[in-house]
Amino acid sequence: MDETSDEPPTSAVLLDNCHFSQVIFNNVEKFYVPGGDVTCYYTLTEYIVPRRKDWVGIFRVGWKTTSEYYTFTWAPVPSDAHTVQQQIQFKAYYLPKDDEYYQFCYVDQDGMVRGASVPFQFRAETEDDILVVATQGEVEEIELQNKTLRKENEELKASCASLQKQNVDLQEELSKTQELQNSLESLRSNTEKLELELSSLKKENKQLKERDNCREAELHQLKEQIQNATSDKQRLETTLRTALAHMDQLQSQVLNYEKEVESLSLMDRDKTKQLERLKEENRQLCLSRAQEQQNRTLMKELEEQKHSFQILQAEKDEADEENQKLREENDRLLRHLLQTRELSSFSAVSQAQAPVPAPGVGGLLFGNPYCVAEANLGAGAADVDSIRKCPMCNEVFPGDIETSQYEAHVQSHLVDCPLCSETFEKSDTQVFDDHIFCHCLE
Repeated sequence: MDETSDEPPTSAVLLDNCHFSQVIFNNVEKFYVPGGDVTCYYTLTEYIVPRRKDWVGIFRVGWKTTSEYYTFTWAPVPSDAHTVQQQIQFKAYYLPKDDEYYQFCYVDQDGMVRGASVPFQFRAETEDDILVVATQGEVEEIELQNKTLRKENEELKASCASLQKQNVDLQEELSKTQELQNSLESLRSNTEKLELELSSLKKENKQLKERDNCREAELHQLKEQIQNATSDKQRLETTLRTALAHMDQLQSQVLNYEKEVESLSLMDRDKTKQLERLKEENRQLCLSRAQEQQNRTLMKELEEQKHSFQILQAEKDEADEENQKLREENDRLLRHLLQTRELSSFSAVSQAQAPVPAPGVGGLLFGNPYCVAEANLGAGAADVDSIRKCPMCNEVFPGDIETSQYEAHVQSHLVDCPLCSETFEKSDTQVFDDHIFCHCLE
């Protein structure tokens, strides 16, 4: 069988519908040696369009349908439309092992045979076969057999056509019989349905008769009710006319009431507008009162801030006076220090000019005490001149410190107002903040 797992498309072949001349097999040998691969050559004519599922099979001579293949191989689809010469190869493993006659057949994907080769055998070619084929008598006999086969083929075609016609007639009769059978079944089902409907209609008829009797009694009662309803109708008509007259009066009253309601609505709208205007005035008054209250609160706060400012200003004045006093005291001390420095320098000069007395001069054993006092005063003045003291933190600096460094140290304890350039001590932050606040109030 074929080496692929897919089965080729096949069909029942009718010889009169086959077109064996659309594919022509070329170079078909009479004998193929068993055990070797077989190459099949064929030509595609213009009457066939190759498709993907076309295939070439090896059939035993005398086959009836395309499903009787011995082996097959898929036919390649030409890459070029002008390529008509094709070839395929059958592997030796799948070829027949007997010496029966076989032939190549080209089958399209619809299962229709499009070409068939001359018969061949799978056996070694012998010299006798060659001699037999070469004789003229054998050739004539083969031609006679071919004529007989053609005649039999024509008879088979005629028989097949007759059988096909009979088959078509039988198919038509079968379809008609089937239609009649279906119609009969339909009629039976319809009959059963009609019988069921008839029985149900009988039951309904019986029930309707019973209902008719009941309806007659009900009709009699309805007639009595109609008579009573007629009398009630007359009485209700009289009542209706009275009610209509009363309703006309009520409608006139309703119209009057509507006019009054409309006038009241206009008055209500006017009053609503007045109320909204009064609400707006009240809101404005409330806002003005709240503004006045806020203004009074602000004025009160301003007065308190002014009072605080006056207190702070008084404290500032006192601090300025105290600072002025301290400055005056500092100036006085500086003047005194200068005077003392001058006196010490004068005493030093006079001592250098006068002779130093001996210890026994003037009869004083320990010398002149005033001279010792003057010497001590001069030394004290020199000590005072050699030191400087910060007036803010009392830090003592040596006398040889530069004036700029001393002033920078003193200035580090002070802060200047950025608005009026007044100087304050950094340690007294509250006074400086109050001073800035007073500028903000201004």
